[in-house]
Order: sequence, then structure tokens, then C-alpha cells
Amino acid sequence: MKRKEELRKILQNQEWDFVIIGGGASGLGAALDATTRGFKTLLLESHDFAKATSSRSTKLVHGGVRYMAQGYIDLVKEALFERGLLAKNAAHLVKNQSFIIPNYTWWGGFYYKIGLSIYDFLAGKLSLGKTKYLNKAKTIEKLPNIEQKGLSSGVLYQDGQFDDSRLAINLAQTIVEKGGTAINYTKVVNLIKNENNKVTGVVAEDQFTKEHYKINAKVVVNATGVFTNEILTMNDPKHGKFVVPSQGIHLVLDQSFLKSNDAIMIPKTSDGRVLFVVPWHGRALVGTTDTLVAEPSFEPKALETEIGFVLQTAHQYLSKKPTKEDVLSVFAGLRPLAAPKDGSKSTKEVSRSHKVITSETGLITITGGKWTTYRQMAEDTIDKAIEVHQLPKELSKTKNLSIHGNMLAESVDRSNHLYVYGSDIAKLKTLEKENPKFAEKIHPQHEFTVAEVIWAIRHEMAETIEDVLARRVRLLFLDARAAIDSAQKIAHIFANERDWNPQKIEQETKKFIALAQEYLLVPYHPTELEKKQVN
Repeated sequence: MKRKEELRKILQNQEWDFVIIGGGASGLGAALDATTRGFKTLLLESHDFAKATSSRSTKLVHGGVRYMAQGYIDLVKEALFERGLLAKNAAHLVKNQSFIIPNYTWWGGFYYKIGLSIYDFLAGKLSLGKTKYLNKAKTIEKLPNIEQKGLSSGVLYQDGQFDDSRLAINLAQTIVEKGGTAINYTKVVNLIKNENNKVTGVVAEDQFTKEHYKINAKVVVNATGVFTNEILTMNDPKHGKFVVPSQGIHLVLDQSFLKSNDAIMIPKTSDGRVLFVVPWHGRALVGTTDTLVAEPSFEPKALETEIGFVLQTAHQYLSKKPTKEDVLSVFAGLRPLAAPKDGSKSTKEVSRSHKVITSETGLITITGGKWTTYRQMAEDTIDKAIEVHQLPKELSKTKNLSIHGNMLAESVDRSNHLYVYGSDIAKLKTLEKENPKFAEKIHPQHEFTVAEVIWAIRHEMAETIEDVLARRVRLLFLDARAAIDSAQKIAHIFANERDWNPQKIEQETKKFIALAQEYLLVPYHPTELEKKQVN
């Protein structure tokens, strides 16, 4: 998957069946669905794939225990079904994760055991395992760092976990392999309309060269998540606000704060939300919050109140108490929620289900939803587009479609950090053998290698240092200080692969370090000695 080759396809095609705007979960899903039905499909992303919301999730493939408690049974059943499909179609990225609810009341264990047994039942044949009641001693054995004072029992249940941005990259690769086209850093700056005020294409701008492309299409799909309103404004400046962004933050801690392969699920925090402490790539991921914000951003910032809430809640349930200094990385993501009609600021009652909207101009918009249900969202979107635009009635083919990198679940060795590459692991190892330097680590305290960086640049459309360290090897999200230390090394690899000159190396390194500082609660300035050790 190479960006230059994908860009050439724009010039080679006079008209596309589908142009999909947005390279996150909903856009990638829609593009893959349309492509595999046989439609000529082009996906355009203004930044990198999964740059915004879709790389900033809690890394869960789940039915939504909270939604079941709120009575959204159909939504939960749909998500549990899709969880099962994703576990089969991307087994290298999705795994069975055990969660434990610690109970500090005598009745909690029985209450959650009954509720989660219903959750298992709703999953049917795609259930990941039975819910179990744990006494106090067993709960402590499985969660040695749980706060023991007042602990009564635990309830263990199974759900799914995955790597969000790795799935996004694999979806883009699958689109290209199936004959579609997917391009990052190509921003839609306008919609093309005919004399009947119907959308007939887009104008897109290459974010590197600033070249403009006039692209004709039978259908244009707005799959831009929290940025949905921007495209709707292009379509109709008087449109109402369809989407409001809700912010969720995550703090990443050393695994010593959890000391378990089991995750912790706090079903009701002080403000009535759900909070998770999840093992992820050798770290402990703690989150999330749910705060309505005024405007969407590609780099949302964690609010002090959110940081304080997550730390305070972690203090209540963990025996090892984290502080700001312990946070290795903090990242915030925005959920695209349907705007509440009454203007309420509460996100508790805002629908999480997805909606497909058809404008009078023929523009198709997909809003809401979550990673777990991305495939069903895509199917619904393309079904509606076919109906509205009277296209050939081809059925969706994605239910049993293997995603790039997929391999049998029992063949995935998760003790090796390369497991996220699935069937590409052999190619990476071959690359490492080509040159001894390719097998070197990019940072002494992390497993990621130079070969992975080269692979990302050559085959995964990584165009910047951030693309590599944030969404290909995830170092920025796991340890922002280590990412800062590694920036210059990544820039030099780009210099070898893409002929970056010394000025560009310095410029891109500074740009990334400034970004990475925003992922830290305590500013970090590496010493010259540390720089030499890394380089």
C-alpha cells in the first residue's frame, strides 16, 4: 500500500461509484463494504488513517455492559454479534480479555453475576466465556493490586480487546487488495453539485503538495465522525447540528499498577460512569470520561477535571496509588454522538447507536456508533446509498471477510509484540535479516524495531514521524517520553527511505516533539546524554 500509487488512481478514473470522506472506523468500513460489493470506491482522509477518534478508544470490542443496564438490549445484541465476527475476521488483533468487577457490598457479587450471565446469553454461540462469581480471596489472587479494604467479592466476565489503529491500517490494506483506493492526507475541501443541486463529486486537496483534484462520483458518503458537521455545512450552510463531540480520556500507567492479565471494570464511579483498568501492550490503560465539548479537534486535550477524576477513581480501587508523575501518556478521544434535541449537556441519555442520514442533495451521512459495530454501520450505509441512488443491488460480503493480516486465533503468539502484524510477521522477520541494523530497537526500553518503521513507511502509508510512533507502533500512546527520545531516530530512517534533507529532519523532529509533549502531564526535556544513548 503506497500513497503515490493510490494517488495515480484518481487521475486514471473519470468517475467513481463511491467517494467516502473519512478514514476512521466508519469510513474504512464503508469503503471496504462498497469495494467488496464490486463498486469502484475511493476513500479520502484529510490526515492519517484513524488520526482522530478511531485511534483513541479504550481498545475494547464489546457489547456494552452499561447499555444493557440502560435497557438498550438490541444495541447490545448487535454489538455482541459483531464482536464475534471481528474476533474471527481479525483474530491477530482481537483477543478474549477477562474483566473482573470488584464488589464492596455484600449484594454486588450476586447482582452483577445475574446481569452478566444475561450478557453471555445475548452473545449466543459467539459468547467468549461464562461469567463466574469470585469470593474475596480469589478476587485478590487474580487482582493482587486491588484495594482490599471493604472488598466483598468479584465477578469475572469475558469481553474483547483489540488494537484500534492497527485495525484501521489493516482495513485500508484490505480495501486496496480488494481493488478499492484509500488515500491519507487528502482533504475534501468542497462538494461538487449539478444544476439540480445534487452532489456529484468532491474537490480534494493533497495536504503535502497542495494540488487539487476534481473527483466525480455517483455517491458521496460523509463518514467523518466528530467532523460530520463540517461536511454537512459544505452541503448546506443552514443545516442543524447533527453531531456533538463527547470527550473521553485515558491515562497510561506502568503495568505494576495492575499486576494482572485480568482487567478491572468499575461499573459505577462517583459520577455514575464506567471506568476500566485494562492491560494493553504491557501497560495499564485507565479510562474513560464522558464530557461534552464545544468543538471537535484532531488533537483534543485532557481537561484537568478529567485527569483528576480518573486518578481519584484509580486511588479508590488500586492499592498502588498513581500520581501525575506516574502517567506515561495521556490521550483524549472524541465520540460522535447524535446531538440532543433538548440542548442538554448530559451525555448519559445521548444515543450511542448509529444513524444513516440522507440529505436532499443525495449526500449520505453515517453518524454515531463505535468500533465494535463498524462493519454493520458500513453495511447499513452502503445499503441506504444503493437504495437512494438506485445502484445495482449487490449484497454485503463482509460478514465472513478476512481482514489483512488475519490468521487462525490459535496461531497467534501474543508473547511476541509482533503479533499485531499477523500474517505479515514472516515478511518483517525477513526484513530484519536483510540488514542487522533493521533488527535494532528504536528505543532501548521498548521492543519496537527499525524494521517495523521501515515496514510502516514502505507498506503502510506512514508519511510522518507521528504516523509511525502514534498509529503504527503505538509508542506515543504507551510512553510519550520514549517517543520523544525516538523521534530523531525515526526522522533519520525517513531520510534514508524518503530522501529527507537535514532541514526537514530537524523540522519534522521538532514538530513531533512539540506534539508528544501534549501527551505528558509533566513536561519532559531529555538531556544530551539521553539523546546520545538513544541515537
